[in-house]
Amino acid sequence: MSNSGLQRVGVLRWLAAGALTAAVLGTLGGCVVLAGGAVAGSTMVAMDRRSSGTQLDDQAIELRVAVVIDENIGQRGHVNATSYNRVVLLTGEVPTEADRSKIETLITKVDNVRLVLNELAVMPNTTLSQRANDTIITGKVKAAIFDAKELQVVSVKVVTERGVVYLMGRLTEVESMTAAQVARGVGGVQRVVKVFEIISPAEAAAMLVPPPSAASAPAK
Repeated sequence: MSNSGLQRVGVLRWLAAGALTAAVLGTLGGCVVLAGGAVAGSTMVAMDRRSSGTQLDDQAIELRVAVVIDENIGQRGHVNATSYNRVVLLTGEVPTEADRSKIETLITKVDNVRLVLNELAVMPNTTLSQRANDTIITGKVKAAIFDAKELQVVSVKVVTERGVVYLMGRLTEVESMTAAQVARGVGGVQRVVKVFEIISPAEAAAMLVPPPSAASAPAK
């Protein structure tokens, strides 16, 4: 590996260590970490339905995949990889169909990846203004989902590419339909793609985290 490659891997390892530290700190003091990183200590909030170990696996997968993309596509394309529950969603643009297939094949071989969903388009890279617009749409969709009463205890990962919104998470069938409907109502959204892992209502109920005050209240 070249010196630049070694430096890049070193930076990624440093970022991974920082992510691990943040994850550990987020669990201290009986607090619950919000999907967006905020912390609440006394109310039930949006929770991630992945285990802490799986969350760390997903962070590590994204770092490894970033190296693969950089080494094989670099500036020739614009590729985003999002891992949720070890399922990797690929979005963005690549110059050729061969690049599209090659990236998918390489990422399927990355440690802990169990599935790759290839949504890469063969076309010129999007402009910075297009990507900025996608970022704005992502923020609006996240806010709309969080404001939806039926989804206030659900963590949904939102990815936007060229106005197409991808929704990832572990949701019940009803929650998944509600989340998609909410996302479709956001201005600028061209299409909504559900990339959910469907769980049963019983599984969802078992994952709820009660407020600390309720958990520690004396029995009457």
